[in-house]
Amino acid sequence: MRIIIEGYNYRADAVREVLHELSPLENIDGEVSVGYVGYYYHPHIRDCVFILPKVLVNEENKVFSRLDPHDIIDLDHCYLLTAEERSFIYEFAVWIYRCIDVYNKNNPKNDIVYRRQIAEMGKGKRMISNTFLDILLTLLRFNKEQQHFFTTILRNIHSGHNKINWTRTIRHSTAWIQQDAPLYLDLVNKKRQINTDEELIVIYFSILQYISKKYGFPVQISLGFDLISGRKFEHYLAGYGKRRLKQIKYRYFSDVQLRLWEMCYAFFDRAHRIHIVAEQREYLLVKNFNIVFETIIDELIGDKEPPKGLKDQEDGKRVDHIYSYRNLTNNNEDKPIYYIGDSKYYKIGNRISEESVYKQFTYARNVIQWNLNLFLDDRTEDETLRRQNPKYRDEQTEGYNIVPNFFISAKMDEQLSYADNVSTSNLKKNTFISRHFENRLFDRDTLLVYHYDVNFLYIVSLYARENAHQKSQWKQKVRQLFREKIQTALQEKYDFYAVAPKPGVNNEEYLRTHFQELLGKVYRPFDDPRFLSLALDNQDAENNKKVLSKLRQDYYIEPCALGENPKQVLSGAFTSEALATTHARSGVLMVMMMNYLDRASRFLPSGQIAIGLKMTKSGMEIVRHIDDIGYILFHTRNDEKQHLFVLQEMPQLVSKDELDLQADIYRNTSTCEMYLLIQFDGELQLDTTNIHSSQIPIQDNSERYDPEFVWLEMLG
Repeated sequence: MRIIIEGYNYRADAVREVLHELSPLENIDGEVSVGYVGYYYHPHIRDCVFILPKVLVNEENKVFSRLDPHDIIDLDHCYLLTAEERSFIYEFAVWIYRCIDVYNKNNPKNDIVYRRQIAEMGKGKRMISNTFLDILLTLLRFNKEQQHFFTTILRNIHSGHNKINWTRTIRHSTAWIQQDAPLYLDLVNKKRQINTDEELIVIYFSILQYISKKYGFPVQISLGFDLISGRKFEHYLAGYGKRRLKQIKYRYFSDVQLRLWEMCYAFFDRAHRIHIVAEQREYLLVKNFNIVFETIIDELIGDKEPPKGLKDQEDGKRVDHIYSYRNLTNNNEDKPIYYIGDSKYYKIGNRISEESVYKQFTYARNVIQWNLNLFLDDRTEDETLRRQNPKYRDEQTEGYNIVPNFFISAKMDEQLSYADNVSTSNLKKNTFISRHFENRLFDRDTLLVYHYDVNFLYIVSLYARENAHQKSQWKQKVRQLFREKIQTALQEKYDFYAVAPKPGVNNEEYLRTHFQELLGKVYRPFDDPRFLSLALDNQDAENNKKVLSKLRQDYYIEPCALGENPKQVLSGAFTSEALATTHARSGVLMVMMMNYLDRASRFLPSGQIAIGLKMTKSGMEIVRHIDDIGYILFHTRNDEKQHLFVLQEMPQLVSKDELDLQADIYRNTSTCEMYLLIQFDGELQLDTTNIHSSQIPIQDNSERYDPEFVWLEMLG
């Protein structure tokens, strides 16, 4: 077996004989390189040649970080390799072959794959060495071509089965006489002869089953044998397979039986050579393996059919990978954003070029403009897309959502493991930023691109297996992983806060007044329009301090990681801030409510409740302070069962007749003629640790169940 590394510059005299079939051109330094990946049989040297991907070589042009590619050209005579490394090359070659084969099958009109039928097993000359791939393909082909052999064996195995042996039945069973005729109740069947082919066939089909599960080769097993699998088959792989085949070899004499035995033995002992008829060239080669790599990544992470204009963009550019997934700023499934990816099939350690980075920024700008056009053009045919894709620009803050953008390149696992592994690139430059202004993350012109590595061995084997379920599972897993990694990277550079206006502050007016100071720093990603996300570059500490100091005069501000619920983060801040100072709308409407948990399900989801008012002293006090009410407190006159919420809108006085027109609004009582309509956020329950409703005295015992008005500071 000969090994060539794609793209590596070999001395011409070292590979001239091996690469003669490909007719490579020699450069002025007397070096030769090959731009193919794949497999071919060289009839002159009677050996196979594998051209393996350049990711096998590190930045120092070493294989396994220590060997010169010249050292492993003749693999069978390379004594520098460990047993594990040699075994790895055999298996890696199978995965590459299988990967190209799947690509060629799924893309029949491609112009980059060159194929000619692989060698046949027969009585021809022995190859100098048979690769593990040769053995696998020969095993698979035997199954297709020898169906008659298996059918005959199966017929012989079952011939005479369940027929009655009358001689033994009469001799050993008691007969019952009925109407002068003997009846035998205990019949003796003929014992079928043990078929010497059966064990060999079971071993053979067990191998095929293993090949199918391990490498994804399509295999049809139509015979109903109990096959060897699991730990028992691992025992065969560990050496028992060879020993058992040697023990039963004496049973077989026909050419077909001996061929089958030899193939099975070769599988368990890769050093065993089988006869191969290969006088002509056989090959499966692909030029531009980067196209295959791009196709693999796109199938494993990308959307199959993104909307027109996203993958093939209007300026003629084509994005490698694009898919819709949860955005970075909140966790709402119904507010996705498009992730943009570009796969880089480089030799290990190669840096991303400036041209590639610039193109990636351009892709993001085009995606943003595509999104804006959906809403600006207002075309009828885009109605479905408008429902599926939230607008990237927030009208109130003039901020833009963060567009996830990344490079994805191949990396060989140092332990030669096929394990799933995605990591941030270890290159010194693995984050790229384009901006017009500093400290404006939510600006349209602030674009970031990150660089990640995937285990080349894992993604090639996953693609080659063609297991739809496994691919779907990994797609969901890796999309979530990229989201988390990008969020983590952003939070290393920026400090994120949840921001909400204090009672009495008009959010829209404030943003309009302080537009220039906050432009690009704030964005509204949440369903509740009161909550904003604030992002500050942690390298601009002095300016950040000024921004936070000024905002805190009118806003609640708490650190809030990307994707975290701002309502939970700010719930304590609302209460602690309100207790610390009396300000506009710091009044509390106290509502006595027994069986709160049962009744709350009828008004919390809508965040609306109508509180009945009576013509009493406490009722008149509520009306007098209607403009001061900023909170509603449900209580039972003790400090344990208290539920405090902040109002979203000013309370409204409505009559019973007006309320009857809105039958879906819950009323705490149905006996009043006048109601106070309260709108609050049912999901944002504030901390009541320092709230003491038991401190409020009852003015009149007849009014103990009536709502009443108090100042927030009175509850502390």
